[in-house]
Amino acid sequence: MGKEIILSATAPAPQGAYSQAVKANGFIFVSGQIPVDVSTGMIVTEGIHKETRIVIDNIEAILTAAGSGLNNVVKLGVFLTKIDDIKFINEVLKERFTDGLPARTTVQVSRLPKDINVEIDAVAVE
Repeated sequence: MGKEIILSATAPAPQGAYSQAVKANGFIFVSGQIPVDVSTGMIVTEGIHKETRIVIDNIEAILTAAGSGLNNVVKLGVFLTKIDDIKFINEVLKERFTDGLPARTTVQVSRLPKDINVEIDAVAVE
C-alpha cells in the first residue's frame, strides 16, 4: 500500500524536512507538535497546561485533516524538558481523551526546538 502525506492549514506548518503526518496502512503518524498558536504563529509559553492544550489542538487539527480524531489515537510520545511536568500533562490528557487514554511513552530531554517545554507526537488509526 502507498502512503499519503497529510497537511492541515489549521496546524503549524512544518519548519523542517518532515510532514505534519503520514497516513499508511490504516495508521496516521503525526510528527511531533509544539505549542504554536496557529492563529498568531507564536509559541505559547504561558504554562505547561496551556502549552499542552495547544499541542493537543494541533494534533487534533492534523488528525481531522486525515479523516480521524483524538479518540482514534493509539499511542503518544511525550517529550518534556522537566519530567515533573508529567502530572500536568496527565491532567490535560484526561480532559482531552474521553474515549480511553492511548498508550504512551514519556521521556525527559535536555532541550527541545525553540526552547519549548513539551513536544508530543501521535499514532492514530483511521
